[in-house]
Amino acid sequence: MSRNVLVVVGTGGMGVAIARRQGGGRQVLLADADATALDARVDALDGEGFDVSGHPVDVASADSLRALAEHASGLGAVDQVVHTAGLSPVQASAEAILRVDLLGVALSLDVFGEVIAPGGAGVVIASMAGHMFGPLPADQAAALAATAAQDLLGLGFLQGDVASNPALAYGIAKQANHIRVRAAARTWGARGARINSISPGVIATAMGRQELAGASGETMRSMIEGSGTGRVGTASDIAAAAAFLLGPESSFVTGTDLLVDGGVVASLTAQG
Repeated sequence: MSRNVLVVVGTGGMGVAIARRQGGGRQVLLADADATALDARVDALDGEGFDVSGHPVDVASADSLRALAEHASGLGAVDQVVHTAGLSPVQASAEAILRVDLLGVALSLDVFGEVIAPGGAGVVIASMAGHMFGPLPADQAAALAATAAQDLLGLGFLQGDVASNPALAYGIAKQANHIRVRAAARTWGARGARINSISPGVIATAMGRQELAGASGETMRSMIEGSGTGRVGTASDIAAAAAFLLGPESSFVTGTDLLVDGGVVASLTAQG
């Protein structure tokens, strides 16, 4: 009997947690640019009893994403797609962040919007940084919403300081994720599918630990201490939020962002 397909792009802590949460009874297709990490995650989930396979992908390449989507469609009906691939300021240059976090998400939304099954749903992992950055000017937001994915990195306001400052590039890229998800809701809806994003706060994954150990770690710990929960999040927290957005309980939710940050942004907003 053919089973529906869950595609998880990015095999970090959140991606694996979501695969475990959503993968029971589905064919799980993991995708990543790091072949060694991908094989390890596939082996681990296979050992836990999941029907899982892996496929290499470069999210900044439309051709690579199309090959992934075609492979996924060959396995069965693709009813859940989760894009978790991303780079943080402590990990990469501004140029790499814009390629992976901005262009990669835009391309993924386009490509999987062409194959998602009726009744299906997708989730993009963005970041609370997209909320903390402050709203982009209306003309820049409009350009991020409407510009063809392959032309995004040529936008004038993404040059200069943005292209040389990883933290600035990251904040803009994550706000762009929110914008592109809103724009994609109609095209995904034309196929009877939904698309949303999740903006995690500081999560206890390898990436989160690197950020806490980096130059901004002290500021991040201060924000956590002043938040409503006072704790670092877990990959399971994000998987639970993804389960809601991918499931039938959220059938009237699309084109929006769910902030899962333990109250950090609320606390900062309250402080003015």
